[in-house]
Amino acid sequence: MRIGFVGLGNVGGKLANSLLRNNFDLSVYDLAPGLVATFVERGAKSAAGPLELMQTCDAVITCLPSPAASAAVVEEMLPAVDPTKIWMEMSTTDAGEIKRLSELVIARGGAAMECPVSGGCHRADSGNISIFAGCDRATFERMFPTLATLGRRILHTGEIGSASILKVMTNYLATANLLTVCEALVTMKAAGMDMNTTYEAMKISSGTSFVHETESQVILNGSRDISFTMDLVKKDIGLFQKIAEANGVPLEISPLMVEIINDGIARFGDRELSPNIIRRLEEATGLTIAAPGFPAEMTDDEPEEPGYEVVPTGLSAPLSVMLRDDV
Repeated sequence: MRIGFVGLGNVGGKLANSLLRNNFDLSVYDLAPGLVATFVERGAKSAAGPLELMQTCDAVITCLPSPAASAAVVEEMLPAVDPTKIWMEMSTTDAGEIKRLSELVIARGGAAMECPVSGGCHRADSGNISIFAGCDRATFERMFPTLATLGRRILHTGEIGSASILKVMTNYLATANLLTVCEALVTMKAAGMDMNTTYEAMKISSGTSFVHETESQVILNGSRDISFTMDLVKKDIGLFQKIAEANGVPLEISPLMVEIINDGIARFGDRELSPNIIRRLEEATGLTIAAPGFPAEMTDDEPEEPGYEVVPTGLSAPLSVMLRDDV
């Protein structure tokens, strides 16, 4: 299968590299010619634009920073869509917009799938990231070999739109984790606690989280480099707030998170690395949160493995299995 890839940024470039590393027939396009050149040097083909990718490839993946960017690319590709073509959206985007664009693709006979990822850039780089796939079952099964190369844990979430809603929810939770981790680290520093000991106490306790075990490390290193910026955080938590409002849920924490991120952007710029939201508290207290022995950036210490489908079972199936094992 010939795969086209649009968007070679922090996440997209790593996902595209997993396809190239696993010998997919890959063509790429990005507004930055230098990014395209690095892929061509390693065996990928280049395209003049999204339309050419859709004309020459069986499936085209988009991984872009905003719903508007995805819309522009899809609308450019549309004339080349036919029943042999598939569009795969790997961006974090608005559920309503993904439905609208998917309908345009499907109206021309093509297939559409949303497949946003979760787990951090370091896992996107290793092919071990998680993927949420929203689409009909036939399209999911058709594209599963590609998904299983791009990521490890693949969850078919249902119809188009469902994956985007779930992905925005996970990014909202990650942001909430980041903000509370920042408050915890600064408060422990102010209380005189050793930062290495604080990190380990958090890690082995009920207070741990994926965000703590990754982003706290680059915070304490001082690099703050998680390859994610404040403008992207603002987009994601704003999308979550929009979902809540559309469904009549009177959230209390979410609006405060939006206010904090907006303040961080006003102080440090919209392209500031997201863990540097801790600088608001560092400046307020005069403290610097750092400790020796932590990495400047995260790397995945798990070997690359083929992906597999995660099937929701709830608690009933695992518990019944354990009971049978006990008997």
